[in-house]
Amino acid sequence: MARFTFTLPDIGEGISEAEIVAWHVAVGDRVEEDQGLADMMTDKATVELESPVAGTVVELAGEPGDQVSIGAMLVVIETEGEVEIETPSEEIVEAENPGVEEVAPAGEDSAPTEAGVQSDKVEPSNPGLLLTQEHVMPESKAVTVLASPAVRARAKELGVDLSQVRTTADRIRHSDLDAFLLYGQGDGYRPAGASRKRPDEPIKVIGMRRRIAENMAASKRNIPHFTYVEEIDVTLLEAMRADLNANRGDRPKLTLLPLIIVAVCKAIPDFPMINARYDDEAGIVTRHGSVHLGMATQTDAGLMVPVIRDAQDRNVWQLASEIRRLSDAARSGKAKSEELSGSTLTLTSLGPLGGIATTPVINRPEVAIIGPNRVIERPVIRDGEIVAAKLMNLSISCDHRVVDGWDAASYVQALRKLLETPVLLFDN
Repeated sequence: MARFTFTLPDIGEGISEAEIVAWHVAVGDRVEEDQGLADMMTDKATVELESPVAGTVVELAGEPGDQVSIGAMLVVIETEGEVEIETPSEEIVEAENPGVEEVAPAGEDSAPTEAGVQSDKVEPSNPGLLLTQEHVMPESKAVTVLASPAVRARAKELGVDLSQVRTTADRIRHSDLDAFLLYGQGDGYRPAGASRKRPDEPIKVIGMRRRIAENMAASKRNIPHFTYVEEIDVTLLEAMRADLNANRGDRPKLTLLPLIIVAVCKAIPDFPMINARYDDEAGIVTRHGSVHLGMATQTDAGLMVPVIRDAQDRNVWQLASEIRRLSDAARSGKAKSEELSGSTLTLTSLGPLGGIATTPVINRPEVAIIGPNRVIERPVIRDGEIVAAKLMNLSISCDHRVVDGWDAASYVQALRKLLETPVLLFDN
C-alpha cells in the first residue's frame, strides 16, 4: 500500500492558512481523480479542492471550522491496492431506508432498479453547494430534492425527510425547514397560544459566518462610529426612474440603487475624506481618487461585499448591469476573490425590507458606509397645501477618527440636493 499526502496548496495570494468549510469525503471513502475533497475558505472566497489521485481516504486534517496552514496535510489517500470498506448488507439497507432508490455517482448513467421507477434529474448550478437525493414515491415517481449542506445536516439531525418539505425556491432553505417543523407535521397550522417546543440547537460558528463575526467585532471595537440620518424627498427621482424604465429597451430595469450610486460618486470630489481607507496601525489615511463601491449583498452563507470598480465612470445602465452580475455571482458562490476586496466606500440596502433608519457598521478599513432605507409615501405640506410625497431616509455611518460630523452631514446634504433634483445627476 502506498499513501499519498495531499497538502493544502497556495489558493490565495498572501495567505498563510485556510479554513475548512465542508468535507465532501469521509475516512474510508473511495475517491476518483478530480473528485471534490473539501471546500476551503480564504478571506471571503471559497474554493473547492479536488483530489489529484484515485484511492481511499485514510486521514483528514480536521473538522469544518478548523484552520489548515498552507503546505500542511489536508488529506491522506491510499493509492495502491484495493481497500475493502465494510458496508451494510443489501437487506439491512433496504430495511433502514425503505423506498429509497440508490443514486448513481455523478457522470454515470443510472438505470431504474425496478420497473416503472423513473428519475427526474436536475443539474444543480453549483455542484459543490447542492445535493441531489432521489426518493421513490408511492406513485413510483422519483422526486428530486435540492438543499445546501447546512440544511441537509440540520434536517438529518431533526429526523426530517426533505422530500416532504415544500419550497417556492429552487432548493429547500432553512426557512422552509422552519415552516415544516412548525406547520407541516400532520396537524396543520397550530392555533394561537399552542406551541411546539423545539430542542436547543448549538451551531458551530464557522466559515463565512465566523469571518463576518470577526470583521464586525473588529470594526466596532476599533472604530468610533457615529450615524447621521436625513429624510430625502425622492418623488421626482422615482418619476424619472419610471420614465427611464419605460424607455429602457433591452437594457436592465433600474432600481433606485444605480441612481443613488451616481449621486454618491458625483458628490465625492467635494468630500474626499468619505472615500478613504484608514490604516490605523501605520497612522495613514488614503483618500482614493476612484470610487470602488462595495455593495453589501445577503447570501445564504452570510453577508458578502462584491465591489463595483470605478463606479464614478459608469452610467446608470452600466451600474444596473454590474449590480446584477455581482449580486448573482456572490449569491451563487462564483464571485472571484478580486471581486470581493478593495472597496473604498460601501453602500448597504435592505431592499424591500427597508426600515425607517439603519445604523450600518463600517466595512473596515473604510471610513464610511451609506444606507438608503425604505421609500414610503406620506403627506407633506408644500406651499401651504397637503400633498403626497415619496420619502426615504438615508443613513451614513462614519469613522469619527477621520470624518467629522459636520463633514458627514454636509456630504449627505449634497446627496439630498442631487436626489431631490435628479436632473443634476446627469449634469456634467
